[in-house]
Amino acid sequence: MKRPMMTVVSLSLLIIVIFLMSLQLGTFQMAPGDVVRTLVGFGTEQQELVLFEFRLPRMVIALLIGAGLATSGAILQSLSRNELADPGILGINAGAGLAVVLFIYFFQGSYASLGNSVFLLPMFAFGGALTAAFLIYTIAWKKGVTPVRLILVGIGLNAGFMAILIVFQLRMNPNDFMQATIWLTGSIWGASWNYVFAVLPWVTMLIPLVMIQANRLNVMRLGDESAVSLGIHVERSRRWLLVLAVALAGASVAAGGAISFLGLVAPHIARRLVGPRHQTMIPVAALIGALILLFADMIGRNILSPSEVPVGIIVAILGAPYFLYLLMKTP
Repeated sequence: MKRPMMTVVSLSLLIIVIFLMSLQLGTFQMAPGDVVRTLVGFGTEQQELVLFEFRLPRMVIALLIGAGLATSGAILQSLSRNELADPGILGINAGAGLAVVLFIYFFQGSYASLGNSVFLLPMFAFGGALTAAFLIYTIAWKKGVTPVRLILVGIGLNAGFMAILIVFQLRMNPNDFMQATIWLTGSIWGASWNYVFAVLPWVTMLIPLVMIQANRLNVMRLGDESAVSLGIHVERSRRWLLVLAVALAGASVAAGGAISFLGLVAPHIARRLVGPRHQTMIPVAALIGALILLFADMIGRNILSPSEVPVGIIVAILGAPYFLYLLMKTP
């Protein structure tokens, strides 16, 4: 237990360091002393506006989305026994994104008119993600689900969802079209406390529920026959864990768009650091996901300042080479 504990402590310290750096950096830069004074209530009105209304909610959302997508990826990889599984690659994120765009298009009319409706976004995203997951497993099933077939079906459905999204984007006004395009590349577009409060209950309640099922995930990773022999109701457990994975992915997409590769990379790094035991791997994966997305957001906000690079593009630059490496290793 010494190594997992040291890993958790090290990752937590890294997150704190990146968090503090991110508070300082941006178009409006702040010295460390100014950040501290503003946090304790002695900053200027401008400093308080930048810190509390723009940077802090955005960074908290990045932590929540990173943890949610990483945990979702860890569940999907264990359930499918496929190290290439990821909610973005499999099309689950695209299904959630489509549901959110349809909700905004039919019920709100515009991104600018969301208001308190942001609290409904995770619900619609969950419905879209669940529909995508059902279609993927139904189409991919052929006397079982092989890793390559799962990936190919996921990529195909992902392309289909994106095509439908483009159709609805073209019917939007130019401003909403641009917002939808940027969001779908993976962008923390809802940089407000409303979005934090919309996503927070999902992530903070669902990850502990996943941890309760950690031992089942350990057993199910061995295969269905081994799980049944150890008294696990495989299909019931698989359905329940899949719902948890889809809900985490859907809530994350509702606030951060279709960010790919994060759910793939974070569990792999976690397994290398602490091994495959889910009681330790899932918390470490969640921390790694939070760290990667927080770092990517900091880079995206500052690399071309005052312009901004969507965080999904930064994550893709970091994660795509690793995905290709894993794809070449897969038999």
